[in-house]
Formats: sequence, C-alpha cells, structure tokens
Amino acid sequence: MLLPGYVPATAVVAPVPRPVTAIFRLATAALAAAGVALELLLGDPGRIMSYFGVQAAVILTLVSLASARRAWQAGRPLPSALTGAALLYTVISALVYHLLLGHTTPPFSMTGSTHLPVAWHGQWLALQLLYTAAPAAALLDWLVLTPPARLRLRQTSAWMLYPLAYLTFTLIRAGLILPGTPGRYLYPFLDAEQHSYRATLANALLLGLAFYGLAVLLVALDHARPNPVGRRP
Repeated sequence: MLLPGYVPATAVVAPVPRPVTAIFRLATAALAAAGVALELLLGDPGRIMSYFGVQAAVILTLVSLASARRAWQAGRPLPSALTGAALLYTVISALVYHLLLGHTTPPFSMTGSTHLPVAWHGQWLALQLLYTAAPAAALLDWLVLTPPARLRLRQTSAWMLYPLAYLTFTLIRAGLILPGTPGRYLYPFLDAEQHSYRATLANALLLGLAFYGLAVLLVALDHARPNPVGRRP
C-alpha cells in the first residue's frame, strides 16, 4: 500500500528563468554598491566600513547578486534566513537614519563633515542611495518578486546576533581610540563618552528590542501578504 508523500513544486513544474527579477535584483545591488563606493571615495575607508548602514548595504549587495544569478539561471532561491536577514538589516539602517540621524545637529555624516549635505552633491547622494533608494528597492523586491510565507519566527533570534556583534565591535573600537578623537563613536546614541556606558547600553537595549519587534513584524507580514508571483518557483 503506497503512502502519500510530499512532492516539491519543482518536481511537478520545472523552474524557469526570471530575467525581470534578475535585472531588478542587479539594479538593487548596484544602488547599494554605489552608495558604499561613493562613501569610500569621500571618507576614510576604515571609518566608513565601520558603520552598520554601510555593512548592511554590503550584505544587501552580495545577497542581491546571488539572488539575481539564481533567478537568471532558474536556480533554487536563496535560503529565506539569508534573504530575510539582508532585508531586516537594510530596513533597520534606513529607519535609524530617517528617524534618529537625518535631522540631528550637527548633521550626521560618515565622513566627519560638520556641514549639512548639499542636495545632489556627493555626501547627500551617498546617503540617499544607502538609506532610501537601496532599502526601497529591497522592500519592493520582497513585496512584488518574492513568494510569501518563507520567513519563520524561529529565524528572528538568529538575525539579532549580527546587531549584537556590531554593538560589541563598535564599543571595542571606541575603546581602542583616544578620547576626544573625531569619529570615535560612530552613532550619537552609542556615544559612551557623552552619555556614559550605562545610558549607552540602555539605548542599545531599547534599539535591540525595537529591532526584534521589527523582525517579528516582517515575519507576520510575510505570512499575511498575498502571493505576487503565483505558482512560479
């Protein structure tokens, strides 16, 4: 007596190339990479690469390139844990910039500039690419080009490991730099020299809880949204 078994969709419907998806993901990678490259041209590479937003853009670039290649060659999608992490970190960097950093005095700058970025000039353009254009493209990819219900609640705890590692890194980095050095603390809410370590860790805890809540929200929305790609693999 034959027992019913699970048959993957790819065994019934052969995967097909998705050139539109591949091109869009290449464009997403280009936006994120352009923002990183422009910041590297304008500032010290060691300092620039230490920012969470820049590292998130690098992750998004690599994941988008790999996803584009698989979509073009009709390959299996990347694991949802990886694509979900890239999306979460990109959204986090965008929200932190627009809600906490975009209107500070002095203005937030990854190059050490104390002047407000001039529209359509290098620093302004780099910030728009990193914190507006690339995150918007990543969200659009998720909403329109990615099947729903692939993210899992159990993945959210693992996604928090990178923000925790980044907090450890940025505090150790600051400890190795002489007090009073410009750029010692990369973000004003993590500036232990100005706020004390207790206040800094309290800020980090609040941000960590907000990030975890955002991760859970993304998973919930992923299971509630409609399927934009039908039955395509």
